[in-house]
Amino acid sequence: MTGWLRAVVADDHPVFRQGLRVLLEDIGVEVVGEAADGEQAVSLAAELAPDVVLMDLQMPVLGGVDATRRLAAEQPDVHVLVLTMVEDDAAVFAAIQAGALGYLLKGAGQEEIGRALRGVAAGEAVYGPEVARRIRAFFAAGAGVAAKPFPGLSDREREVLDLMAAGQPNPVIAQRLYLSDKTVRNYVTSIFMKLDVPDRSAAIVKARESGFGRAVL
Repeated sequence: MTGWLRAVVADDHPVFRQGLRVLLEDIGVEVVGEAADGEQAVSLAAELAPDVVLMDLQMPVLGGVDATRRLAAEQPDVHVLVLTMVEDDAAVFAAIQAGALGYLLKGAGQEEIGRALRGVAAGEAVYGPEVARRIRAFFAAGAGVAAKPFPGLSDREREVLDLMAAGQPNPVIAQRLYLSDKTVRNYVTSIFMKLDVPDRSAAIVKARESGFGRAVL
């Protein structure tokens, strides 16, 4: 049955892509393309029409969440299985909200990846055991918690993001929150990673879409 399922692998580490190609071809999955960033993943999906894109989250040019969102909007027949080292709640739910049907951590074995690929290709939602546990815990916490945007952010990170969304620069944020400039910079860097955004402007757009910045504008 070799080649019945066609996949594009999107990861910015060439050694990992090579190893994943070998693993996938060993279980009868045809790797029709490799992408080093999210922009390439979207382009290859449009060109090659694979069944599934295996998507890392932390990639240059265009992150995995934004690439997944574009695929869902532009090529809904191409399904996304996230395969990443990132396991915090914010990343999991950002990827799912963007349109990913599956989410596995990079420690997953060959059989688990194969099952997930086939499930996602068939339109099923497939999550690894740890990710499934996080999803259950998230919704078990209640509707009020579930409605809270960016659950992976700490309370202090949310305060920093709220001021960022209001257009405040780092020195003002540091003054308002009684923090050092260096501490604020560290929080901002952490926020970028958790929101899967490349820069401050993208973080502000995403934050304002979720209601941040209104109370302090």
